[in-house]
Amino acid sequence: MLIKRRQFLASCGLATLATQISPLTAKGELVNTIRKPSHLQVGDTVGFISPASIVDAKDIEAAQQSFSQLGLKVKLGKHILDRYGYLAGKDADRAEDVNLMFSDRTIKAIIPMRGGWGCNRILPLLNYSLIRSHPKIIIGYSDITTLLLAINARSQMITFHGPVATSTWNQFTVDYFKRILFNGEAVTMQNLNPSEVRVETIAPGKARGKLVGGNLSVLSAMVGSPYLPSWNKSILFVEEVGEDVYRVDRMLTQLKTAGILNQISGFIFGQCTNCKLGDEPSFTLIQVLQQHILPLGIPAWYGSMIGHIKDKFTLPIGLEVEINAELGTIRMLEAAVSLV
Repeated sequence: MLIKRRQFLASCGLATLATQISPLTAKGELVNTIRKPSHLQVGDTVGFISPASIVDAKDIEAAQQSFSQLGLKVKLGKHILDRYGYLAGKDADRAEDVNLMFSDRTIKAIIPMRGGWGCNRILPLLNYSLIRSHPKIIIGYSDITTLLLAINARSQMITFHGPVATSTWNQFTVDYFKRILFNGEAVTMQNLNPSEVRVETIAPGKARGKLVGGNLSVLSAMVGSPYLPSWNKSILFVEEVGEDVYRVDRMLTQLKTAGILNQISGFIFGQCTNCKLGDEPSFTLIQVLQQHILPLGIPAWYGSMIGHIKDKFTLPIGLEVEINAELGTIRMLEAAVSLV
């Protein structure tokens, strides 16, 4: 009955929302193939941008030092220090920096300075045909989720959920960043010390599918827009910060009623940093996850190194992976970057 129910939901209108507005080329042709950006090499130039909240000059200086240690040069976006209310510049200017970085042939990767809020406002102003014509690494998390999902959906390009420029570039984070984006390895991601960051299996098993996800509140705020990829048989990962459990429940309920959860083949909740029970009485986070995910009959776990934490995986959005919910592993089935 469970399989028949999921097949029915997958065939209804809600389940196909994300595929109703398909990405097109500049000539109006349907885009069917995913594009991979070129890998990074020592000596390459990366572009810093501020597509969301305000950054300070001191943050840029610290980030430049981190990337210098990676052997990379830095070019700053034209509007990186702009201020417009709580945003890092006007919508048109922040969008211009994204478009310019993709069109600039000297830039190999685009690194947002930080998240916050604002990326959703610039989605209609991005040139998705231009971006597809100039595939490049773009990486980030939190509010940057918006850009990663929209570019993956509309430009059919692999994007990366991982550190922003102002993140802590420690050994764990740098190791995954280099192996995936420099070396082009097909990596198996697993928590470094399971005794400190324990995997809590919600439902055991293995599953394969395209990896899709990001910050839960940002993702849920995009539901109903034409900027989300197909969820059909995908592996959904989410993370959150500073939310009471009932709010996480509300956002997962939104994904459920929108027909998204019924389409996925696997589920990963990374870290819920500083998330609290809220007013008593309350469910625990694990109880809420069990309530939403167990009825789906798919492999799932909580506790992966994804989110507002110092140690971060670099996750390729749109790439085929295999997960093991008992071990808490994410195995890439191919390289996420082009080595040509």
